[in-house]
Amino acid sequence: MMQRSVTFISLAAAALLLSACASAPTRFYTLADTAAPATAAARAIPTGQTYIEVAPVAVPERLARPQIVVRTDATRVDILEQDRWSAPFNNELRDALASGVANRLGAVDVTRGGRPVNQPVYRIVVELRQLDAVKGGKVDAAFGWTITRSDNSSSAVCRLTVVEPAAGLGVDGVVQGMQRAVANAADAIAADVTALRAGKTGVCSS
Repeated sequence: MMQRSVTFISLAAAALLLSACASAPTRFYTLADTAAPATAAARAIPTGQTYIEVAPVAVPERLARPQIVVRTDATRVDILEQDRWSAPFNNELRDALASGVANRLGAVDVTRGGRPVNQPVYRIVVELRQLDAVKGGKVDAAFGWTITRSDNSSSAVCRLTVVEPAAGLGVDGVVQGMQRAVANAADAIAADVTALRAGKTGVCSS
């Protein structure tokens, strides 16, 4: 009889635990920077419309998932099941960079549409080489990219390393740090597009 009572209590506790886990809300985040201002690079663009095409972004395999990934120490990362991006991270990052660069330049993103006739398009290929985020610590990111102008094949090969604080001990601080890191990359890419459009050579060669 005692064994049956213990078993019943254990099963009930397990059911309550599973119910609590199932009812925990899932929070969704975005990398998009809704307050991206026009930059000095945008103001320096010659007259006429700018067209960009942003390829899918290559990211480290551990990050190519909807869940937010944070580093806990030198050997371990946590995959946060209840804290997720609004799309798989590689897609979220591509969209944030594309919209960020387009907003800064007043450009048209033709990635999902047809290319304009007799107009140069700046094809942007980005790789996220490193991203480590620590709650209450920092976001450490390294980007590399190439920009190729369609009408004359002039190009830029660039890279950027950026460190941003992740304020507080929650996920919000990590996400805000990532947003700032992506905004820095968008600033730099926009400046490189502007330089190529102005006919400058040797831009950001690495």
